[in-house]
Amino acid sequence: MFDEKSISFMKRLMESFGPSGFERESAKIIKEYTKGYADEVLTDKLGSVIFTAKGTSERPHILLAGHIDEIGFVVSGIDETGFLTFNTLGGWWDQVLLSQRVVVRTKKGDVHGVIAAKPPHLLTEEERKKVLERKDMYIDIGATSKKEAEEAGIKIGDPVVPWSPFSLIRDEKVAMSKAFDDRIGAFIISETIRRIKEKVITHPNTVFGAATVQEEVGLRGAQTASHLVDPDVGLVLEVDIAGDVPGIKPFEAPTKMGQGPTLVTYESSMIPNQPLKEFVIATAEEVGIPLQLSQIARGGTDAGRIHLNRAGCPSVVISVPTRHIHSHVGLLSLDDVENAVKLVIELIKRLDRKTVEGFTSV
Repeated sequence: MFDEKSISFMKRLMESFGPSGFERESAKIIKEYTKGYADEVLTDKLGSVIFTAKGTSERPHILLAGHIDEIGFVVSGIDETGFLTFNTLGGWWDQVLLSQRVVVRTKKGDVHGVIAAKPPHLLTEEERKKVLERKDMYIDIGATSKKEAEEAGIKIGDPVVPWSPFSLIRDEKVAMSKAFDDRIGAFIISETIRRIKEKVITHPNTVFGAATVQEEVGLRGAQTASHLVDPDVGLVLEVDIAGDVPGIKPFEAPTKMGQGPTLVTYESSMIPNQPLKEFVIATAEEVGIPLQLSQIARGGTDAGRIHLNRAGCPSVVISVPTRHIHSHVGLLSLDDVENAVKLVIELIKRLDRKTVEGFTSV
């Protein structure tokens, strides 16, 4: 299980400020933590950070990808009374926004605020029956004029993220935070690189761990990172939708928090390489790691770009079941995260040239 250093890193990474297109703080945190365990650190020109772990052979190249951008917002305007309008960065459901605290990053520093709207006391009966849309919301930073907001450093284009401190609950077995999607994937990659180094784990390949950017706005970092790495296999580390909450039918989201990591058998941006999928299942069974099977009918991952790199790259998505993704607060099991790290390491140990070539032989 994770030591104090790992948990401290997880906390710093999740709490860091990094919506799509503004990931630099998060990238610096992961680079500082992981570079001591990597053989080499690379960057692409979009902002992704890539760590290598050299094995006994240069090929195959194994790409582990987890994106570090979080869903957020961007200031679109300031009205005369100092309230901010905003657009979204990534996919938000309007109903999770209202009354949530946020942080606006300006050149003068961070400014705290809250997403608000017309108070219920002033709503007509007809208005109460309607779903409140984002266009009718605003960010209140406590200003009373446009001038005050501008003096605080606010300008159009400033990024905004949820204010949501990291914490451990349920006897420190469950983590609660923003940005698990998908910094928990990046965390798994860092822990994998760390354990390979500290435990001197032999592997017949070269591992590239990529903390990718701009996934939530079009899988952009995955495209540039995979072009740089030229992978032979892609293992994307992600969050999955935990279906063990009220109102979700098993066929809609079959995975449960605390029952092990998941293998995504289908998602809208990629159908996984079938021999690689079976290889993951067989490896988990061999070493006794619990593995859940899932599908994501709507939504894509970095694998959507990685599997189409150059002539193609066999890819799969391994995920951590997470409750309440794409909201201000998610919950996940640290046992699931630990088992995901163990599974990735076991896969890396077995991905030699012959095995990898077998994924695409006809």
